Amino acid sequence: MLPMAAVGGAGGGRGGAARMAKALGVTIEAEYTVGEYDILILSAQQSSGLETWLRQNGYRIPAGASEVIGSYLKQNMRFFVAKVNVAEHSKLGFSYLRPLQVAYESPKFMLPIRLGMVNANGPQELFVYALTRNGRVETTNYRTVRLPSDMDLPVYLKPANEFSSFYKAMFARQVEKQDGRAVFLEYGWDMRWCDPCAADPLSGEELRQLGVFWTDGTGRGAPPNVFLTRLHVRYDNAHFPEDLVFQETGDRSNFQGRYVLRHAWTGDDTCGAAPAYRQTLRERRAREAEQLASLTGWNIAEIRKKMGEDVAGPEAPWWQRLWKK
Repeated sequence: MLPMAAVGGAGGGRGGAARMAKALGVTIEAEYTVGEYDILILSAQQSSGLETWLRQNGYRIPAGASEVIGSYLKQNMRFFVAKVNVAEHSKLGFSYLRPLQVAYESPKFMLPIRLGMVNANGPQELFVYALTRNGRVETTNYRTVRLPSDMDLPVYLKPANEFSSFYKAMFARQVEKQDGRAVFLEYGWDMRWCDPCAADPLSGEELRQLGVFWTDGTGRGAPPNVFLTRLHVRYDNAHFPEDLVFQETGDRSNFQGRYVLRHAWTGDDTCGAAPAYRQTLRERRAREAEQLASLTGWNIAEIRKKMGEDVAGPEAPWWQRLWKK
């Protein structure tokens, strides 16, 4: 069940269902069957009536939802309710539920998240992709923070499983450093220009399907005037008591969380500069280990162990160096 600021659509409930809803102060504003989903757009006079109607119609309402539902109703928001139509799903032959796409107009540039936290088991993970005409999107009621970027890190992170572990630990560390109250910018890119491109620009047809209405959708001619923002937030009730409110900025500067893995030269040391290179290599690897430990909170001794022996750690006391065999 998703509250929405304003919804366009035709219809109104059918017969007895509409009368039962009206008796509880609930209005069925629109009713659709789209693919494998039966969808209702609801408004209500008070939360108790809406909750009663939903329970009578087989929907589960978590304990503690009344206060959140009531606050949305006071803002004159509607509720988008989707139920899986098992018969239609079987006819379509899909083994999974396809994502829902909703289009609506509202003066409020926001995303309701509070209702989904009522029965959440721990923090929730959310990625927001925003396609805009003017520039980067950020939150106005929480800090928008850029992830650390452009750092040299150990090469052993290259395998997908190692890098995945690093990214999860790094993100958790950044959340902790911001006291769990920040929204993170992971990516911001101007599709009109890139050198190099972080990824292939979206095609005109892809942009159209994602709701970009201000281009012709053909992908021919000039690059599309589209700026892509990706935000990442880990949220719970304690740290995010308000819904996310956004604003579009005029900032079109490109940004991505980028981490550099530099491979060392492994050939013969025939060049006269080789000894100096080997020394700077040890120093570089030491910095890589320190940066990885700082980003993730991982034990630096374990990091050095994974990197191999040729890592310059803290200099040993003079007496250990004196008698080292």
